[in-house]
Amino acid sequence: MFYRPHEGHGLPHNPMNAVISPRPIGWISTRGEAGDENLAPYSFFNAVAYTPPQVVFASIGAKPDRDGTKDSLSNIRQTGVFCVNIVGTQMQEAMNASSGSYPRGTDEFDRAGLGREDCETIPCSRVSGAPAALECRLTQIVTLKGAANFLTIGEVVGVHLRDDCLVDGIFDVTRYQPLSRLGYQDYASVTEVFAMPRPD
Repeated sequence: MFYRPHEGHGLPHNPMNAVISPRPIGWISTRGEAGDENLAPYSFFNAVAYTPPQVVFASIGAKPDRDGTKDSLSNIRQTGVFCVNIVGTQMQEAMNASSGSYPRGTDEFDRAGLGREDCETIPCSRVSGAPAALECRLTQIVTLKGAANFLTIGEVVGVHLRDDCLVDGIFDVTRYQPLSRLGYQDYASVTEVFAMPRPD
């Protein structure tokens, strides 16, 4: 099968997300200028640099009460900071509960029954008990082609690692089993890993 995206695929559901998978989930927590907190998962998310460490996530679509974007990006535009919480498989139900299109001002921490802790370097909350959390300062928002598509780039200025995930100085992902996004409504959990030393 071959198709040109602008002509459509003719399938019951768009296969694009299934093709590009698995994708890590950035569980983005933000706080607006008025103190309202938001928590939402983004599967268009990744790390893009080591020095300084930088991450990106893309917000697609808009809410009618947020002037052409979503709560996360609106809060980041106001404050210039955000926190990326890493999702372990045991938090899958809470992550899903936080993904709804709720009215502005809804606190997804409360809605999903999650505890919160203050970040160390930025005025924002992070998910209590998350295996890792990356405190980020905004460096750039890039407007992408298409309606309400924005790429947010942040520099990581603080890193939280859950102690039980550190084994002999290595951050062991099998201790929390990262949740990843596949296509459609599907997810996967990382339960085992293998090493492949590079040829050089």
